[in-house]
Amino acid sequence: MKRTHTCGELTKKELQKEATLCGWVHTRRDHGGLVFIDLRDRYGVTQVVFDPSHNKEVHKNAEHLGREFVLQVKGHVRMRPAGMANSKLITGEIELLADSLEILNRAETPPFEIDDRNVAAEELRLKYRYLDLRRPTMQSHLLLRHKAMQAVREFMSSQSFMEIETPMLVKTTPGGARVFKAPSRTHPGTFFSLPESPQIYKQLLMVSGCDRYFQMARCMRDEDLRADRQCEFTQIDLEMSFVDMDDVLAIGEGIIKHVFKKVLSVDIPTPFQKMTFHDAMTKYGSDKPDLRFGLELVEVTDIVKHSDFGVFKSVVDKKGRVFCLKAPGCGNFSRGEIEEMIDIAKLHKLPGLAWMKAENGKLESNIAKYFSEALQKQLITAIDAKDGDLLLFSADQYEKAANALGQVRLHLGRKLNLIKDGQWKFLWVVDFPMYEWNDEANQWAARHHIFTRPHDDDWDKLETNPAAVRGKLYDIVLNGVELSSGSIRIHSKDMQERVLKVIGLTYEEATKRFDFLLEAFKYGAPPHGGMAIGFDRLVALMGGQNDIREFIAFPRNKSTDNPLDGSPQPWTPEFLKDYSLKLEIVQKK
Repeated sequence: MKRTHTCGELTKKELQKEATLCGWVHTRRDHGGLVFIDLRDRYGVTQVVFDPSHNKEVHKNAEHLGREFVLQVKGHVRMRPAGMANSKLITGEIELLADSLEILNRAETPPFEIDDRNVAAEELRLKYRYLDLRRPTMQSHLLLRHKAMQAVREFMSSQSFMEIETPMLVKTTPGGARVFKAPSRTHPGTFFSLPESPQIYKQLLMVSGCDRYFQMARCMRDEDLRADRQCEFTQIDLEMSFVDMDDVLAIGEGIIKHVFKKVLSVDIPTPFQKMTFHDAMTKYGSDKPDLRFGLELVEVTDIVKHSDFGVFKSVVDKKGRVFCLKAPGCGNFSRGEIEEMIDIAKLHKLPGLAWMKAENGKLESNIAKYFSEALQKQLITAIDAKDGDLLLFSADQYEKAANALGQVRLHLGRKLNLIKDGQWKFLWVVDFPMYEWNDEANQWAARHHIFTRPHDDDWDKLETNPAAVRGKLYDIVLNGVELSSGSIRIHSKDMQERVLKVIGLTYEEATKRFDFLLEAFKYGAPPHGGMAIGFDRLVALMGGQNDIREFIAFPRNKSTDNPLDGSPQPWTPEFLKDYSLKLEIVQKK
């Protein structure tokens, strides 16, 4: 080994001992003949001193060291002078007096400082990601990810799960996200798909008798990117046989509890709170509610339908809903602050927001005149409004009205500083609707996927009232972020036919689309279910951030480009010829 210690482990316990360190020059300082450098590796930083009275030749060589030079330094450990200790570093009490110096490699001046105090612009960071990853913060992010991944594997193995890899070149199946395609050279004119998830294959593993499967699955989706989404990402993917929903939920909670305890020494209480989809939407305007603060929505449809306010009456007549959100003490908000919230509602497909302020036991605004004194009192009581409160109203079809006001709620949570750091609010959202109405196709569509098992109590509603059918679906939500999604699957042909009939598909038509899965089910599929936890999102939240790119070694920018390697790249004529392809680019309007 070229080193005896890392740059993050020498302390006063090693005083007077000889040590050899290797690393990068983080900083260099010349103080009256003495040259100091901070030598950095992924474990930390050690101060190295080059003293001409101790070794002139080594000192002379140190005078020409530049930032990010790669060095090997041998020397003796000694205490730093009185008053020069750095309590923020493990190595802060000592320094290494250099006896020898070898420059292992020189470096050009980097395009930005390798320093957490001066973070470069995003595009520059991605282009020179190998330099950005040298920063202590990024090293800690990768280490956190590593520890979390090891903890997942440790827990899953303890629960008798087998880690099994599924294919990366697969057949396209309908539904789900847009997929990436890869042309086949050996079968001209045909394409593989890159998997958006291992869904079909993990169900096949249950038919195979593997009983308990998991995988740190790499998934690819050709979607627009944002802070918590990349076109390449990792899931903790799992499937179990001979289980019902509570069995899968217990494993999901176990994974989270073990990872937090192992990596952060945080004891997450279990079982997690459960909330139905309907309650989550009605109270918080979201199927992934942030429970770190209150500000619950209140439905006021039955009150406002008796008002003379035309907008509300029109919505109610069309079987829509009206929700109210109380912003405590915000009656003094400026018109600009109110307009900001109205713009948020519009961004989420609502025509706008109505609002009133509570003053002297009454409601004031340009719409208050449409509400009788009795109705105003009913509203004040229903919402528990106090003088000085601001009341915000959304009116539209159920989910649209609730969702838009839920987004305003999140805005207020941040604006009023109601969200405290260091909180971990987990919950299960369950009983999602099985179906949603597709206006364009004028028919019902599966809300999740067609293999989701209906809730046992709702089987009799499949043919008569699809809107009321709940699926055995479940999500883990943490601090307003969806971490996982899963379901109990259909394993019998009779139930599969009934579920398909609702969306206008016959079993035979489905067989053409999912031939190899439904073929496998003919040979005895066990009851089974599973879930997939977004590993990148989990790690990012554990690290106190929402941007998953900070915890991925080589992410892409928001345009799905990789500034580091220049991908995606144009296809060359030679490539097109090898794969029997002809390129015709359609210009975007």
